[in-house]
Amino acid sequence: MPDDQSRRAPGRPLDSTTDFIRPNRPEAMAFVGDAGSEGAIREGFAEALSEPIDIRRGGIRAAIAAQQKAPTPRVLVVDVSGEDQPLMALTRLSEVVEPDTCVLVVGDATDLATYREITRGLGAAEYLPKPLTRDLVAQHFAPLARGQAPEASMARGGRFITFTGVRGGVGASVVAASVAWHLGLTLRRHTVLLDGDLHLGTAAFMLNTQPGPGLRAAIEAPERIDSLLAERAATPVADRLHVLSGQEKLTQEILYTRGAAAQLLEALSRRYNFIIGDLRWQPTPFCRELLAGAQHRVLVMAPTLASVRDGLRMIAGGGGQQRATIVLNRAGLQGGLKRAQVEDALKAKVDVVIPDLPRQIGNAVTMGDLGAAQTGAFRHAIQDLARQVGAADSAAQRALKPRLGGFGQIFGRAR
Repeated sequence: MPDDQSRRAPGRPLDSTTDFIRPNRPEAMAFVGDAGSEGAIREGFAEALSEPIDIRRGGIRAAIAAQQKAPTPRVLVVDVSGEDQPLMALTRLSEVVEPDTCVLVVGDATDLATYREITRGLGAAEYLPKPLTRDLVAQHFAPLARGQAPEASMARGGRFITFTGVRGGVGASVVAASVAWHLGLTLRRHTVLLDGDLHLGTAAFMLNTQPGPGLRAAIEAPERIDSLLAERAATPVADRLHVLSGQEKLTQEILYTRGAAAQLLEALSRRYNFIIGDLRWQPTPFCRELLAGAQHRVLVMAPTLASVRDGLRMIAGGGGQQRATIVLNRAGLQGGLKRAQVEDALKAKVDVVIPDLPRQIGNAVTMGDLGAAQTGAFRHAIQDLARQVGAADSAAQRALKPRLGGFGQIFGRAR
């Protein structure tokens, strides 16, 4: 068949049944019922597909109606939320889609039985409960759209998330420490807050504990790093929240050994579910290697022109497969820019907005008691941010493990 009449499915090996895709076959479509899921799917698939995913409203019933009249896409995302009999609806869908379609399901059920029925019983490639986030879609759906399996390390946790201010004074350290506090004390996830500034870092100070010499020793002698040493070097704040930081003399030169950051992160990932990196951008090997090892980047900015200018530079030069999560801190600051003005200047969406609360946050930081700040609008913003970096609804995430894969009894071939 001529090249201009067909194209190969991206990410799939050639075989006797899927050598080529018809020219009129869409690459990917989604049928969802709410704006939040639509945004998460659009951004989560952005780097996985050769063309933007076609998203339509209406859920699985709209998907069934559409597939009866049009070519089946290679990847199909369907929303079964609100369906009284979602399994029956998926069975009806299987009658109108082609066998090699990669069917990905979104719903509101969080129990393991539903997950098993949809994946093992019906053979759908994957199921995710709402609320969706860009990161969850990119982790669990996007690899399947490329014909790959999601990485096991992603399912198990041990994620490294970096928080970087686009410039000094925008509150990135407060945001990072607050997310770590929420993960460790509220969600009860094993969490370590890693302060990348060994001279002027404030992570330990904000959590009312003392830094130690362990971080410097680890990055100067990485051959000694293991999970036990990494844990002993960290200072406990609570049973599931630790801080790994230093407070070296300003005249002290750090004899960094190349590759130590990667070894440190590997050791920490075996002990903690979340590694929260408070990283002030610095042109040092340690900082650059930590940023390169991030699985999720968060950029914190303030509503000022200077912050927008540096935010543009950070977004353009950040690298990575996915764009960073953008946090607008101190929104409503007197004389500051509005959210719409910031987004227009950045040409990018602000993901999380934290209001300007100088008294509430200032008092909490001064007293080293971030727990006192976890109220009202600030608490809701931190919860939203934690959800967007992959910590939402931990009970639901536990219900979906282990990752079981599908038998392909209805959708597609057995895998």
